[in-house]
Amino acid sequence: MIRDWFPQKRKYAIIPSPNAQHDIPDGLVNKCPQCGHIHFSEQLQKNLHVCTACGYHLKIGPWERLAITVDEGSFAEFDATMTSEDPLHFPGYAQKLSQQKEKTQLQDAVISGEGTIGGIDVVVSVLTFSFFSGSMGSVVGEKITRAIERATYTRKPLVIFSASGGARMQESILSLMQMAKTAAALQRHHAAGLLYISVFTDPTLGGVSASFAMLGDIILAEPGAIVGFAGRIVIEQTIREQLPRDFQTAEFNMAHGQLDRVVPRGQLRPFLQQILALHVDPQGGDEDAL
Repeated sequence: MIRDWFPQKRKYAIIPSPNAQHDIPDGLVNKCPQCGHIHFSEQLQKNLHVCTACGYHLKIGPWERLAITVDEGSFAEFDATMTSEDPLHFPGYAQKLSQQKEKTQLQDAVISGEGTIGGIDVVVSVLTFSFFSGSMGSVVGEKITRAIERATYTRKPLVIFSASGGARMQESILSLMQMAKTAAALQRHHAAGLLYISVFTDPTLGGVSASFAMLGDIILAEPGAIVGFAGRIVIEQTIREQLPRDFQTAEFNMAHGQLDRVVPRGQLRPFLQQILALHVDPQGGDEDAL
């Protein structure tokens, strides 16, 4: 019969079992935390971990940050073996440090070293939120201070990428001391007429934003990065008012004079190169204060 030539359409819906297994390899796709768009991991990596649907800048690790910032093969890390201890014998701190090291394969929340950007010598430090929320303990403060002092001694410009939840409470006053120490080192760097570029990534809060991160000669930020001291919830509960929706974003801070420029991740390396070329003396070292 003629009707046998055509397949019959089902008149019912097929509801998949809740126990159905989907063989999707781990790490194949990523979901944007802001808009929910699904990305293939390989495509997301090619786009520097920026969502193609909404422009959200996902967090990246310190080595990924260095790979897209400094010239290939130019970076040499220093203070790589420096690691935190438990000076106050804070309950559970030693175990948490061990877990963070194993999870991230890092010794602490910052990597420092020397390299070049567009052929220009620089000292670079990169904080990562993945290690203890980027909190600043005595090791983070010491490594940042040593990076500043090396930049001063060698007369090189300094670039610091910040990402932090603030001071590390497990180290108490030893953590808070790092705010003054890093600020003092930056004052000596400034007095020598040298350039310091501070770059905010998401998020940068607490003692880090209240010390070296806000002391840049030029302050940049990635789009949407949260920058401030106390968190939004804490502020709203304290003042008993609802804050603007874009409060503490990079764009909000720039509109209120706290930043010099909001620069998308894909444009950041050439932008840094342009700034460095304008400020660095081709005869060697930074120019005197302009």
